[in-house]
Amino acid sequence: MRLSPAELLLQELGVTDPAEIDLEAIAYHVHAHVRYRPLDGCEARIVGTADRAIITVNSNSQWRRKRFSIAHELGHWHHHRGRCLACRVDEYRPRSAVSPERTADGYAADLLLPNYLFRPLAKAQKNLNFASIKALADAFNASQTATAIRLVEADFAPAMLVCHEPQGRKWFVRSRSVPDRWFPQDNLDAESYAFGIQFGAEPDGPLLRKIGADAWFDRAGADHFEIQEQTIRTGPNETLTLLAFCDERMLEDPDIRRYSR
Repeated sequence: MRLSPAELLLQELGVTDPAEIDLEAIAYHVHAHVRYRPLDGCEARIVGTADRAIITVNSNSQWRRKRFSIAHELGHWHHHRGRCLACRVDEYRPRSAVSPERTADGYAADLLLPNYLFRPLAKAQKNLNFASIKALADAFNASQTATAIRLVEADFAPAMLVCHEPQGRKWFVRSRSVPDRWFPQDNLDAESYAFGIQFGAEPDGPLLRKIGADAWFDRAGADHFEIQEQTIRTGPNETLTLLAFCDERMLEDPDIRRYSR
C-alpha cells in the first residue's frame, strides 16, 4: 500500500493504533503550535513564517470538529507553506474541483483515518451500515460523516453516500464499483425513508431497509431494481443517507433500458 504524506508522518512517529493519533503532538513535531480561542466566521486559521506556525482553533466547537480543523490546517502547513490563502474549514466532504481546500481535506482524512489502520478495522466490520460507521468513528475519534466517506470510498461493498438539506442534495460520493450512470436525484422523493427524517419527525433509520431504486434515481428502468437505504441526521437541517447496491444487475448491465416496460 502506497502511503500518503500524512500516513508517512504517522509512521515516522510510530503510530500503530488510532488512539495514538495525538494531533497536538503531531503539530508540535512539525513546528506548529495549537491554541484554542473563540473565533467568528471560521473554525480555524494558521499563521506561519519560515519553519514555525500557529494554528488557532475555535474553542466553541465540538472536540471532533476541532480535531478535523487541526488536521486540515496541518494539511495547509504541509502542502501550501509560504502561500497566502483564505482558508475556510468546513466539515470533511467531497469537493468537486481540485483546490487548496480539497488538498488540505485529503491530508486531514489521511491523518485522522489513515488507510493502513482504517482498512483492517473496516474489513473486520460485519455489515456496512451506520452502526459500523459509528464504531469506526469512535475508534478514530472522527466524525461519522468523514468516517462514512472513507468507508464508502474504500469500496468494500458497492455503496453510495448522499447528504441532503431542505433545499436539496448537498453532495454525494460513490464506491468505485458503482457505475457513474447511477446519479442521485437533486431532491428527496417522498417515497424514500430519508424524506420523513429530513422533513418530518421520523427517527434515524436503525437498519438498512429495501426500497425501490426509482425513489433515488430518475432513470429509465430504475423501478425494476431495489436498493437498501439507511438515513441519519447529522445536523439540525442535514441528513446523511447510505445506499447499498444489493442487486448485482445494477452494477453489471450498462443497458438498463431493456428493463423498461
